[in-house]
Amino acid sequence: MRERLEALQQAALADLQNVETQQQLNDLRIQYLGKKGELTEVLRGMAQLSAEERPLVGQVTNETRKAIEDVIEQKQALFARLETERRLQSETIDVTLPGRAVRAGALHPLNKIIEEVEDIFIGMGYTVEEGPEVEQDHYNFEMLNLPKDHPARDMQDTFYVTEEILLRTHTSPVQVRTMLAKKGEVPVKIICPGRVYRRDDDDATHSHMFTQIEGLVIDKKVRMSDLKGTLLQFVKQMFGEQTQIRLRPSFFPFTEPSAEVDVTCVMCKGHGCRVCKQTGWLEILGSGMVHPRVLEMAGYDPQEYSGFAFGMGVERIAMLKYGIDDIRHFYTGDLRFLRQFARL
Repeated sequence: MRERLEALQQAALADLQNVETQQQLNDLRIQYLGKKGELTEVLRGMAQLSAEERPLVGQVTNETRKAIEDVIEQKQALFARLETERRLQSETIDVTLPGRAVRAGALHPLNKIIEEVEDIFIGMGYTVEEGPEVEQDHYNFEMLNLPKDHPARDMQDTFYVTEEILLRTHTSPVQVRTMLAKKGEVPVKIICPGRVYRRDDDDATHSHMFTQIEGLVIDKKVRMSDLKGTLLQFVKQMFGEQTQIRLRPSFFPFTEPSAEVDVTCVMCKGHGCRVCKQTGWLEILGSGMVHPRVLEMAGYDPQEYSGFAFGMGVERIAMLKYGIDDIRHFYTGDLRFLRQFARL
């Protein structure tokens, strides 16, 4: 038995010296040390040995196993070192090469305008309010002096979900919700930015979805001159100190009197050009004094309180400020267009 173990050890060590791959090493380990390996086969004969011989043979067996395992471990360490060296050679990184620049994101031009408008009005003491885009007919129309049979509803081209649920056509419902939440308290000074929806044919200047910012002020002795002064201050900060405004009479069911607001053409500075059709003016927003009926429905006594409201399209502001000629650029996600505003 002892001679067989010594012969097995010599054969195993000789085979291990000629190993060249990890796979060959694994095969030899199984061949000599596995459950069905040659060393196990020899140990099965220990049952035939006498009690005196077994300890001696057991000691030789352990020595044989350890000698084979030591060589296997040395070979495994060698193969691991060679593999590391191979990977270091194949995965060499040239630290002198220029790095790859990571493109940073930037605000969308519409978000830039929204934040700029918010900053201007927050500086004048306004707060920013928001509301749901899926709205009730009650808040979107009826509370704004537009009952079910009002002809002005046809101008809205509304997306209806049910007879009473719709996609809001303006952010005015936020004003209504704010007035109701105030329960007759003053002052109210808010702006309401958000998306609105109308059934419209998409072209260079129209979209079925667009962004509005509306404002509302309610207090005692609020006058039309306050509205004009507020809007003049706004356009000067948005377009420059040289910008002027003019108010033209108009009609909105929820304001009386109502006015369209024009600003000095940003392209020609009021001298007349193709953009302003030689008038020197560009329409920018609608405004007016809050209708007494709207105040009354929201819980304010129109004999004691008055207010003004205004609303502007964010896309319109952005197109004027940045010289953009097609509203669809804002929604196509074209990186060539959007990257222009990363530097602004």
